[in-house]
Order: sequence, then structure tokens, then C-alpha cells
Amino acid sequence: MQIGIDSFAAAFDDTSRAVSPQDRLQQLVEQIVHADLAGLDSFGVGEHHRREFLDSAPAIILAAAAARTQRIRLTSAVTVLSAADPVRVFQSFATLDLLSGGRAEMIVGRGSSIEAFPLFGFRLEDYDSLFAEKLDLLLMVRENEHVHWSGKHRPALTGQGVYPRPMQSFARAGALGLPLMVAIIGGEPRRFRPLVDLYRETARRYGHAADKIKVGVHAPGYVAATTQEAADDFFPGFARAVTDVGKERGWPAMTRADFDAQRGPQGALLIGSPEEVVEKIHMYDETLGGISRLSFQMNAASLPHAKLMRSIEMIGADLVPVLRERDATPSSKGTTGR
Repeated sequence: MQIGIDSFAAAFDDTSRAVSPQDRLQQLVEQIVHADLAGLDSFGVGEHHRREFLDSAPAIILAAAAARTQRIRLTSAVTVLSAADPVRVFQSFATLDLLSGGRAEMIVGRGSSIEAFPLFGFRLEDYDSLFAEKLDLLLMVRENEHVHWSGKHRPALTGQGVYPRPMQSFARAGALGLPLMVAIIGGEPRRFRPLVDLYRETARRYGHAADKIKVGVHAPGYVAATTQEAADDFFPGFARAVTDVGKERGWPAMTRADFDAQRGPQGALLIGSPEEVVEKIHMYDETLGGISRLSFQMNAASLPHAKLMRSIEMIGADLVPVLRERDATPSSKGTTGR
């Protein structure tokens, strides 16, 4: 199982809502470098177009990190493909792939935050058709240097070349055989099992090989020396972020009781001591029938840079070796669909 970090490039921390955006982005690049040195497998940067976040151009942030890292995979988390031009998205990540020596990944989705749609002139009424059409074009561009394609939401391509080409091709959800990344930010992971099973069954029905049927999870997480420290560090900023979004979407404010329930054995939050979080990752793995990657979303809680750096270090030192040793033992192989 691969272990990574995802970030939304929060513009604020827990002590100030007026931190220099330049400083915040420099700190984010330092966190990516730190994750590389700590032995983590991946670092993802999200995409938002609102005041609270600085990740409107994730490929540029990842490119800055590419110049300072050696082995960590650099990924979007996620690219809001429905509101983007698939050709331009491909070109940005192909360039990142070249700069990083073949370490770029793209995770694409419809986007749960909808501010990109009016910003770029798209209608929410077309939410599903935009994604389906643009994913089709993205895959076409991935497979073909010269593209012949037509659709409803973008001008046709009549054989134009799309450059540059990446060093690597992206591994081939469901009928398309693409890997699946599931964002579980609340509730109980077990509720996602029917959807994951549907993905796997559809992929098998379309004849895709088992090694292409991969499931990853993105979930709020944070590791500290003790469970109490981790919970006390994470709760204030995370509760504020969830409550702020809830005002827009009709959710109630998050209470400490809600938060603590989500930290429980069957809840979504991966927050606690190293030992507790390892057990929680095992729960995710077993509940979802085997996962190939787990990415911690830490900075939604607006934690100070020093605390984020320390947590990244602990994940690399105290979680990754334990999980890799477990994956290497014969009893853990072939039982969970990795």
C-alpha cells in the first residue's frame, strides 16, 4: 500500500488569517520536499477557486516541487476536469511529467466545490455531461498524438497534434479500467463498499486485468505523538473548515462530539497516534476489500507549518515501515485485492 499526503494549500493557519500567500506556498513546497525525504510515496495538491485556498493552479505548485524532489510521485487531488480544457490539462501534466522525470499523476473528478463552473462559464445543469465528455477527450489525447474528436461542450479537434507528450502513460474506473480514488471525508467507510464493489465488478466485466483495478482513499488525517495531542491539534481548524462549508451546503456546525465520533474505530478520520492510525488504515483496507493508496488530507485543519512537518516526518518514520512490512508478509498477500 502506498502512503501519501494531499493538500488544498490552505491560505490560512490557526494563528492568523492574514499569512502571506507567498510564505504559505513556499511552506507547501517545503512540505512536499519533507515528504519525499521521509519516504512517502505521493503528494497531491487539490484545486479550488476560492479565497480560503491557494491551489487554483496545482500543476505549477507541483512543478516547483519537482525541481526539489527525487522520488515522490506528484499528483493532483483532484483536477476539476468538468470546468477545464482537457487538452490544456494534459499539456500541463505532461510538462510536469517531463520536469519530474516521470513522476506526475493526474486524478480527475467533477469537483465537490462548484465555484469553478461559473468562473469558467459552465452550467451546473451540465455537471455530469461535462465530465463524461471531457474525460473521453482526455483519454483520447492521452492515447493519440493527433486527435480527431467532437463533442457538445468544446470545439472539435480535426487531427491537431497535442504536445508535449509525457514520459509515462497514465495507468488505465469501471468500464474504462482507470484506477479509482475515493474521497471519504466523513461518515463510515463501510458505506462506500457497495460503490467500490460496483467499480471492481464493472472493470472485470469489461475485461480489465486485476492489476489495473486499483482503489485509493483520500481522507482527513493527522498523526501526533499521542491520540489526545492529535485530536486537540486537529479539531479547531477542521471544525471551522467543515462549519464554514456547511453554511453554504446546509450542514450543521461540527461539534467536538461529532469529531470524536468520526475518530472512532468505524469513522472516517485518520487522527491519532501512529499505532492508532495504522489500525485505522487496516480497517479501511479490510472494509473496502483492499486499497492500494492512502492519502492523508491534513491541511484542511489549517495547522501550523511546524506541526504539519512533524506529522509528515512521523508518518514516514512510524507508519510507512509498519505498513510495508505488513504488505510484505505472505499472510497479507492475495487476501485484499491489492
